[in-house]
Amino acid sequence: MRKSVVAIVGRPNVGKSTIFNRLVGERISIVEDIPGVTRDRIYAQAEWLHHTFNLIDTGGIEIGDEPLLVKMRHQAEIAIDEADVIIFLLNGKEGITAADEEVAKLLFKSNKPVVLGINKIDNPEMRDTIYEYYSLGFGEPFPVSGSHGLGLGDMLDQIVSYFPQKEMEEDDEDTIHFSLIGRPNVGKSSLVNALLNEERVIVSDIEGTTRDAIDTNLTVDSQDFVIIDTAGMRKRGKVYEATEKYSVLRALKAIERSDVVLVLIDAETGIIEQDKKIAGYAHQAGRAIVIVVNKWDTVESDEKAMKNFEEKIRAHFQYLDYAPIVFLSAKTKKRLHTLIPVIKLASESHANRIQTNVLNDVIMDAIAMNPTPTIKGKRLKVLYATQVAVKPPSFAVFVNDPELMHFSYKRFLENKIRDAFGFIGTPIKIFARRRQ
Repeated sequence: MRKSVVAIVGRPNVGKSTIFNRLVGERISIVEDIPGVTRDRIYAQAEWLHHTFNLIDTGGIEIGDEPLLVKMRHQAEIAIDEADVIIFLLNGKEGITAADEEVAKLLFKSNKPVVLGINKIDNPEMRDTIYEYYSLGFGEPFPVSGSHGLGLGDMLDQIVSYFPQKEMEEDDEDTIHFSLIGRPNVGKSSLVNALLNEERVIVSDIEGTTRDAIDTNLTVDSQDFVIIDTAGMRKRGKVYEATEKYSVLRALKAIERSDVVLVLIDAETGIIEQDKKIAGYAHQAGRAIVIVVNKWDTVESDEKAMKNFEEKIRAHFQYLDYAPIVFLSAKTKKRLHTLIPVIKLASESHANRIQTNVLNDVIMDAIAMNPTPTIKGKRLKVLYATQVAVKPPSFAVFVNDPELMHFSYKRFLENKIRDAFGFIGTPIKIFARRRQ
């Protein structure tokens, strides 16, 4: 189930970034900063009362030198589109301003849950000043102090009360969910359309779990798929100019719900840094990955060109050496038929489980071929291994001392497991554990 999204909205200088940093810092357990955007501190994953959620700080958006109210409106509209719950933050020392009322108007139109946070209430005597905020019509105002961390627990209790209860997956477990991620204009929508226009059976369009996306059911050769749409953000005028950071959040939502992630690369423009950053999200999430080079009709597409391009991909994406590469053209449908079989193979690898005795035979053969290392006079002893999870395949290797398991030897064992069992398209996790 995807994580809920909480956005902090408010006019400048009400303490949005202070509250953001406090929430993802000492007062609640931070799970992980999203890689690549920590400099801007736009998003983080945080946890409260066993609920993990994505938190957005709208104060980090850079939108030119436009007038203050236009900036504020842009930030609020983006947050409204992306969020499940909105923290409307105000400055408790200044009362309600005209700018606050502008934000309130936008939030009323959203029909989304709004939690009113009154910041800079640094001592109990100031709590008597919060009653005027009831006039905004968002219910109970929560007095908080970003500087001192006061009152945040009560506000967070209210926030998580709006999160949906976990539901059982409606789709059959044999259904393969895949999403397409990539930078703008790489051809995600074109590829979805090309897949759906094949002579296959399209079962239905169904509403997705996100508010602005549509999942599409597709059946190919008796295999059911769900295509998770990442292109659901509605564009209004120039609101989303210079806000590509938010496309990352949409990609993260899709990745969370996917078995397989297609990382699209534009054959015309080649590989850029943003491609590597986007692919990194899927890799760190432990999803199966297929690299798709789109627009292959626009370049010299002989076997030599394909080999050269593949070598470039492998050089840039060394951490994705397990991911198969598919070259195609969504526009002309050239080589499109090669994609679905690779998605199925990656999904099967992602869910593959190996019997313990067979796994240990492979591990012991690997150790016989390349004995375990000795560190500071102490040799690593591998006792046995077992698979502890799928999606991605995860293995616990029980040893005499986990500190002796060097990453290079762990990588050696991973390669031997891949040689024996394939695991094409999926990351593998290996954990060294001390035998109890």
